[in-house]
Amino acid sequence: MKNVNITLGKSLSRRATLRNAGIAMGLPMLDAMMPAFAVNDSQPKAKRFLGVSLSLGLHGPLLVPETAGAQYEPSPYLQPLQDLRDDFTIVSGTSHPRVGGGHTAESSIFSACPNKNDGAAKNTISLDQLFAKHLGHETRFPSMVLNTGSSSSPSYTENGAMIPAMEDPVELFNKLFKDDSAKEQDQQAELIRSGRSIMDIVGDDAKSLQRELGYGDKEKLDHWFTSVRELEQRLHANEAWIRKPKPKVDAKAPYEVNRNNTISIENAMLEIARLAFQTDSTRFMTLHVPGTAKVNGVAGVNEGYHSLSHHGRDEEKIDQLAIVEQAVINEWADFLRRLKDAPGENGSLLDETMILLTSNLGNASSHDNRNMPVLFAGGGFKHGRHLAFDQRNNYPLPNLYLSALHRAGLEHEHFATSTGLMEGLA
Repeated sequence: MKNVNITLGKSLSRRATLRNAGIAMGLPMLDAMMPAFAVNDSQPKAKRFLGVSLSLGLHGPLLVPETAGAQYEPSPYLQPLQDLRDDFTIVSGTSHPRVGGGHTAESSIFSACPNKNDGAAKNTISLDQLFAKHLGHETRFPSMVLNTGSSSSPSYTENGAMIPAMEDPVELFNKLFKDDSAKEQDQQAELIRSGRSIMDIVGDDAKSLQRELGYGDKEKLDHWFTSVRELEQRLHANEAWIRKPKPKVDAKAPYEVNRNNTISIENAMLEIARLAFQTDSTRFMTLHVPGTAKVNGVAGVNEGYHSLSHHGRDEEKIDQLAIVEQAVINEWADFLRRLKDAPGENGSLLDETMILLTSNLGNASSHDNRNMPVLFAGGGFKHGRHLAFDQRNNYPLPNLYLSALHRAGLEHEHFATSTGLMEGLA
C-alpha cells in the first residue's frame, strides 16, 4: 500500500498517519486527547450538516439588515427569502479570531484555524470532518466534499490535510446512485482488506512500546488503540456497503448543466445534495464556490465574478455583483425550500439539517476577513432573527460551530478559538 509512513520505536513520532481508501487517522499527541462526545437527550438533535462557502464574500450593505432582533427589516438580498424567515438566522459582526490574510484565509472557513495573517499555519480539522469523524460511519459515505469549479476545498482532516473536492455534478450523481461494477467492488474490497492488515502491524508494534512508556502515556496509547478499533469497525462497515445496491432516485444525472455558469452548477450540486440527504447516503457535506467562478449567461452581467467582487465601490460593478450574489443566495434558499418540503423522521429534512452559508471574506474588495457573511438555517434552532454583534470588535464565529456540534450531540468543550456557545442562538 502506498503513502503509509508509520514511525513506532523508542521515540514515538508526534503524528503517525494511517490512510486507506480515503480514510485518514492520526496518532494524537500523547499529552492530550480530545473528548469524544456525550449526548444530551433533553435537546433536539440535528442529523445532518451542509456548509456552503464562498471565496468572494457577499456585499455587506445589501446583505446585513439595518435593524437587529426578530423584527428586523429584511435587506435587499433577504427580501426574496421572507417565506423562509422563521427557518434561518442572519448573523453579523462575526469572524474567526486571529484569522487574516485576505484570500489565504479561505482554508480556515470551516476550521477557524488561526493563520497568523499569512496562511502559514498548519490547518486543523474542519467542522464537517469533525461531524464525519464521530457520526459518519452511519451512512455509505461519511462525508462528501464538493466544489462548483475546482478540486480545492475548505474541508480538512485532523492532520491538516485538505480533502480534494468533487467538481463534476455528473460524477457526483453516479458516485451516489449508480452501482459499481463487480470488478470495481472487488478492487474496493481489496483496498479495505489491505488497510486492516496494516493496522494489525501497527498495533503489534505499538503494543511493544507499552513496556517502555510511563503510566500516563500508556493510558493515552490505550485511547489510541480504542480509536484504531473504531476505525476498523468503520472499515468493516464500508466493506459491507460495497456489496449493497445504491439507492434509486427519480432523477437523472445532470448532463445538461452549463459548465460555464456557476449558478447552474450550484443548482445541480444542491439538488444532488438533497437527494443524498433524502436517501441517507451521507449526512455531512460542503460545497465551495471558488474565486474562479464563472457567470457566463447570467442576465445583466457582462464582467467576471472576481473582477466584480473587487469593485472599488464602483456602482455599476456593484449592481452587476448584486445580480450574481442574489442568484447564489436564491439557490441556497431554494435548497432550504426543498428540504422543508421533504419529510424527515421527526418533522422535515430541514428540521434535521443544519445549513450554513458563509465566506472567509467580509469585504472582498478590500480583502477584509472581518464581518463574515453568515446565514444559518434549520437544525431545530429557533430562527427568524438577526443576531447583530459588534462590527468593530467581532464576536467569534467558532461559537456558532460549537453550537452546531452540540445540536448534533457532540458536546465538545470548544471548537478552535470558540469561547462558548453562540449567544442568542437557541
